Amino acid sequence: MTEPNEKIRAILDAGLDLLAEKYDTDNARRMLVAIAMQESNFWHRRQIKGPARGLWQFELTGGVWGVMNFRTTSNAAREVCELTDTEFESKAVYRALEHSDALACAFARLLLWTDPKPLPDSEEQAWLYYSRIWRPGKPHPGRWGSCWNRAIEIYP
Repeated sequence: MTEPNEKIRAILDAGLDLLAEKYDTDNARRMLVAIAMQESNFWHRRQIKGPARGLWQFELTGGVWGVMNFRTTSNAAREVCELTDTEFESKAVYRALEHSDALACAFARLLLWTDPKPLPDSEEQAWLYYSRIWRPGKPHPGRWGSCWNRAIEIYP
């Protein structure tokens, strides 16, 4: 049986393999793990009582639209869609996020890329970064510490 941490690493490997090497850093991997733990516990690919999709819980008119249209990520998003045989159209990407963890991971990494500030390396700064970029409707700061610790456990 595959260990949970190995499954998480495999998801990140598959998603980051869709992107240029510059996107794959230790801090990016930590942030991706912490955010997916916070958003879906690496389990829910469809938001409970909500519209978000994928392990990183993207909404159609939020993260999906943003990554596809932001000047620093639109070309990479188009390439990811080509590599995953996903039509480069927001509704198509939104639907695909629920079924393609690699696509969801790549889009999550691209959403982080939209922020010009460097990726954080501390729990407190990571929470502020996540809150600013994901803009969670119902934030749960009390859970963040365990999510961040899990990320550090997987990517020390």
